[in-house]
Amino acid sequence: MAMGSFLIPISLLVLAASSAVAQLEMGYYRKSCPDVEAIVREEMVKIISAAPSLAGPLLRLHFHDCFVRGCDASVLLDSTKGNLAERDAKPNKSLRGFGSVERVKAKLEAACPGVVSCADVLTLMARDAVVLAKGPSWPVALGRRDGSVSTATEASDELPPSFGDVPLLTRIFASKGLDLKDLVVLSGAHTLGTAHCPSFADRLYNTTGNGLVDPSLDSEYADKLRLKCKSVHDKSMLSEMDPGSYRTFDTSYYRHVAKRRGLFRSDAALLTDATTEEYVRHVATGKFDDAFFRDFSESMIKMGNIGVLIGRDGDIRKKCYVLN
Repeated sequence: MAMGSFLIPISLLVLAASSAVAQLEMGYYRKSCPDVEAIVREEMVKIISAAPSLAGPLLRLHFHDCFVRGCDASVLLDSTKGNLAERDAKPNKSLRGFGSVERVKAKLEAACPGVVSCADVLTLMARDAVVLAKGPSWPVALGRRDGSVSTATEASDELPPSFGDVPLLTRIFASKGLDLKDLVVLSGAHTLGTAHCPSFADRLYNTTGNGLVDPSLDSEYADKLRLKCKSVHDKSMLSEMDPGSYRTFDTSYYRHVAKRRGLFRSDAALLTDATTEEYVRHVATGKFDDAFFRDFSESMIKMGNIGVLIGRDGDIRKKCYVLN
């Protein structure tokens, strides 16, 4: 991996992204809702000030949305009598922040009724969540429309699993137009947030059928985790994905991974591939925070452009959890 690529100016990244998704525009709402970003930022400041731990979940909501049917806000739709929606799929059971999205959307509806899509709201909120957690900012091209289809089956099939190895995760990311570098960079989002025991406790108990701890997990770290998670079925406890820094967007996640203290199997897997391991150890030195921030901005721009709906291909929902 050429480390010189870290120095690409953000303006060129935006240009590249916009050429791939020419339908999205900077300042898309300049006439119809000129204060859209200011309104979202104002509400996000209030939300994160009251609950700093929501930064990670709001970023995760955007990720889980974009990986299923593209960035169309389908993850926000409620299930109906005849359909189990994405948000009720097993991988999404632990998603949080839906109420915050509705709060921001309500503010925008009051200012600009029927103008701003829920998909754009999610994208802006994810960016602001990172900024308010002391992470980087990036320009967001807007104009996404909301999708009307949401199924739990698709979410279960398409979301990257926490137990995935690099070959599996690479295939999933490639299917969304993201490459190996995006995989290791976006994994850095695990610097924010917490996880329930069942998503990683199999590494602590009966990994190989004999009750032993996953050998890829640092034994001292495993002992600490076992004090919190008593079994693979323990759903009551949460563990920080980036211990000691789970509310701050920084590079300490990579230092934990480099020491074999990544919480998920997918984190540990980054040390099994030469390219991703090089990136992990490079950032883990703590000397390249600015470079990682630029990389993360680039990958978030790419992710925010996955499968977007524009014009008549989608709708603008008045409430994000239900079809108009």
